[in-house]
Amino acid sequence: MIQRIQSLFLLCALILTGSLFFLDLAQLATADSLYTLTNKGIVLTGAEDIVQVAMPALALNMLLIVTVLVTAVSIFLYKKRLLQIRLCGLNMGLLLGLSVMIFFFGKMAASELNAELSFNWPLVAPLVSMVLVFLAIRAIGKDEALVRSLDRIR
Repeated sequence: MIQRIQSLFLLCALILTGSLFFLDLAQLATADSLYTLTNKGIVLTGAEDIVQVAMPALALNMLLIVTVLVTAVSIFLYKKRLLQIRLCGLNMGLLLGLSVMIFFFGKMAASELNAELSFNWPLVAPLVSMVLVFLAIRAIGKDEALVRSLDRIR
């Protein structure tokens, strides 16, 4: 299972997408405070290290959870290649939606808080995961074509 190249691509995509749970996605700086965009929403961190959620982002968190679950499930469907291809296609759509949601949620919060927005490097993690999932789809398609050609020989 894990020795297949598509499983390695999906595992790397899972690690990249799962890392978004622990990383700061963007920084929002106002004149008197600093906000951070995480998977939980816009978080105000003060000098006392007390974390307060200024704006919750339940939709962002739920989309991230669904994306990680679909990626994890698609790794273990290695015997059902056509279903695995369909789930990977769904996963690409979810990753695109996740990237767009992170971008627009940051822009909306910056305009609402009158803050200066600077995105961190994890913003590109869903896009890199999309490339990895696309490579996995190609490898799964090649496996399916190989199996079909061997069935034709019999």
